Amino acid sequence: MAGDRVNDPSAENEEIHLRVDAPPPCTRCEGPTVLLARFPHSWTNSKGQRIEGLRESTLCPVCDQGKRDAEALLQLLAVCDKVDATGFESFGGLVAAWVESLRHEYVDLDVLTHEHEQWQHSEL
Repeated sequence: MAGDRVNDPSAENEEIHLRVDAPPPCTRCEGPTVLLARFPHSWTNSKGQRIEGLRESTLCPVCDQGKRDAEALLQLLAVCDKVDATGFESFGGLVAAWVESLRHEYVDLDVLTHEHEQWQHSEL
């Protein structure tokens, strides 16, 4: 399913590119993942300008435990080796929900600053 596209119902004419065969390792734990999604992402810079780009995220069976939208997708992928025509609609909806949940995740700057300070002092 490399390069397959799922239309995101939350954004007009937006495509989510998926890679199921041999997705890269998890960037958080370096373990195996089951899916890579590449999707449009935007943010507002310090000058108030909207910046458009792409974001990639992997679906990790370990790191994404406890995240509702990720777990629903992991459960579907665990029970079926291939997504057939009847399951494709469910799969597409679950992928769209997972990607939408990723869009609402932000970096906690306090945690990032603390970890950066620890790293600078070789405490990590």
